[in-house]
Amino acid sequence: MMRTDWLWLAPLSLLSTPAFAQALTPAEQAQIDKVVTDALADTGVPSAEIAIVRGGRIVLSRAYGKQCERCGAPDPTLPYQIASNSKQFTAMAMLLLEDEGRLNLDDHVARYLLGISGGDTITVRQLLSHTSGLQDYWPQDYSFKAMATPVTPAQIVDRWARKPLDFTPGTQWQYSNTGYVVAGLIVEKVAGMPLLDLLRQRIFGPLGIRAIDQDLARGPGFPDGYRRLALGPVRVETPAARGWLYAAGELSMSAQDLARWDIARMDRALVPADDWAAQETPVRLADGSTTGYGLGVFAGVADGRRFVEHSGEAVGFLSENMVLPDDKAAVVVLTNAWFSDAYRRIATAISRIILPTPPATADDQAAMVKVRQVYDQLRTGTLDARLLTADAAYYFNPAAQADYRTSLQPLGEPAAFTQAGKTALRGGFVERNYRVSYPGRVLQIGTFAEPGPGGRLEQLLVSPAQ
Repeated sequence: MMRTDWLWLAPLSLLSTPAFAQALTPAEQAQIDKVVTDALADTGVPSAEIAIVRGGRIVLSRAYGKQCERCGAPDPTLPYQIASNSKQFTAMAMLLLEDEGRLNLDDHVARYLLGISGGDTITVRQLLSHTSGLQDYWPQDYSFKAMATPVTPAQIVDRWARKPLDFTPGTQWQYSNTGYVVAGLIVEKVAGMPLLDLLRQRIFGPLGIRAIDQDLARGPGFPDGYRRLALGPVRVETPAARGWLYAAGELSMSAQDLARWDIARMDRALVPADDWAAQETPVRLADGSTTGYGLGVFAGVADGRRFVEHSGEAVGFLSENMVLPDDKAAVVVLTNAWFSDAYRRIATAISRIILPTPPATADDQAAMVKVRQVYDQLRTGTLDARLLTADAAYYFNPAAQADYRTSLQPLGEPAAFTQAGKTALRGGFVERNYRVSYPGRVLQIGTFAEPGPGGRLEQLLVSPAQ
C-alpha cells in the first residue's frame, strides 16, 4: 500500500549540480541527526532508519529511536517493512521474464490466468502501471476486518479481481494492490517458483540484499510497528494476518539494502539498461495523457531534475524511497509507525542537506541583496516604495506593512537567507524563491522582479515553510 497523498516532490526545487562521491561533513551529519530526532520527538514516531546515497555510494546508514519493545541500541541493519516499495521488484521480475521470452508485458492476463475480470482485455503492463481497472483491495489506512484472518493470493483474487472493473483498461489511473497480486501469480506461474525465491536468485543475492517476507519479520530481533489513534498514546500495532501484502508489498529489508538497489538503478547495473528505462517510463492512457507512473515506480522531471520515487504503507510502517539518477543521489527513510508524516518530513529535509543549491549568478546575487533589503525594511517598518513596482506598492498598503512588521520583527535577525531552487521567467518577470531560517522556524519567500539589474520587485510574499 502507498500514501499517494504524501508524495513529496518539493525537495527537487532545491537540486542543482550532481553531487560527487563525497562523505558527509560533521556539520551535515549533525543537521541530519537533528532532523530525524526532532521529527520523531514532534510526531511520537518511535524510530526511523535512514540510508543516504551521494555520488553513487552509501554515505550514511543509521537508525534512531526505539525499534521495538525489547530492542537495544538502534541497529541500522534491522529489516523494516517497505510495503509498496516492493512493487518495483515485482515489476522488475516481470521484465526479467520478458527478457527471456517467457512472457510479454503486452499479453493479455487471460493468457496466464483465467477468471480475472477483463482478463481478455487487461494487459500485464496495465497491471504494473495501475491502469487495469481492477478494484484495489486495500484503499484504507487501517486494517479492515478481513485482515485479521490469514489469506492467500487466490482468495484475494476471488474476492476482488472477479468484481466488475472500475473502468475500461487503459483509460484511467487508479492505484490497485489487486493488480499486483494478479501480477505476482503470473510471475510464479511463468517462473515455476515463488516470487520471493526468484527475486533472491536474480536480484537480492547478486546485490547482497537481505530481504525477507514481511509476514516473517515479526517477533524478537525485528522492529515492531506502532499505531496512534488521533492524539492518543503510541501503542504497538497488531500486525495483519499472514498473506495480505504478497506481491503488492511483501518485502522487509533495511534502508541500506534498499539503497543498494537504488545504486544499481543509477548505475544501470544487474539488469539490462532497457529494463530500467522501461520501468521508469510513465505509461500513457488511451487519450494520450501521462500517468506519471511507470512499472512499479513514479517517474518524471521536476524543476529540471529527473526522479524515480515510491512510498509504502504497511500495518505499523511507512517508508519513502527517492532516487535522483542523474545526481547519483538517493534518500531512503523507513519508520515503524503509520500515523504521521515523519518519514516524508525527514526525507524532504535530508534532501535539502545533502544536495547543493544552485550556484548564484551575478544577477541572482544582486537580486538577493535587494530582496534581503526589502525584507529587512518590512520587518523594521521602513519600506522604501521606490524599490517596488506600482502593483507591489499597492499590495503593501499600511495594513499589510503593519502585519509584516509586527509578525517578523520579533524574530530578529535571520540566521540564514538563501535562494531556493532555480531562477525562472513568468509573466514577464523573473521568479526567484528564498528560504529564511531562524532558530526553530523557517520561512519561505516568493518573489517576482522586473528583468535587469535595476528591476523593481513586483512581488515579495512571506509564508511559513516546512
